Amino acid sequence: MTIALRLPRDAASVSVTRQILGAELEVLGVERQIREDVQLMLTEACSNVIRHANAGDEYTVSVEVLDDKCLITVTDTGTGFDPDQVSPGRPLAEHGRGLQIMRALADDVRFMNRPRHGAIVCLEKTLRFVKDAPGRLLSTH
Repeated sequence: MTIALRLPRDAASVSVTRQILGAELEVLGVERQIREDVQLMLTEACSNVIRHANAGDEYTVSVEVLDDKCLITVTDTGTGFDPDQVSPGRPLAEHGRGLQIMRALADDVRFMNRPRHGAIVCLEKTLRFVKDAPGRLLSTH
């Protein structure tokens, strides 16, 4: 299953994207805690685009569920960034902890910088399903 969205670089798009993904994962029968982790990872990635990408009017989100993996790709058209140069936010800070949160919740996080063409954030999370979940039936195991 793949969901691909082209979104306006607007704060409202973050909530809509989060709700769409949450509903899809719920329909597949993904355990609640895993759904919430995936939604928070996505929210942080999208929020960073809204706050920090300074060029372009849109960004894309692609979510692929393959067997027991959820792969999220968020691509912006900004100037890109170097994740190693981003200083960690303070533990109780309201902002500045997005990369830390993504790294803590995802099984794998990759950042690709495309100077003058934006950044790509790839997040991977292993899914767990409730008993008799439709998502188990879609698995190719």
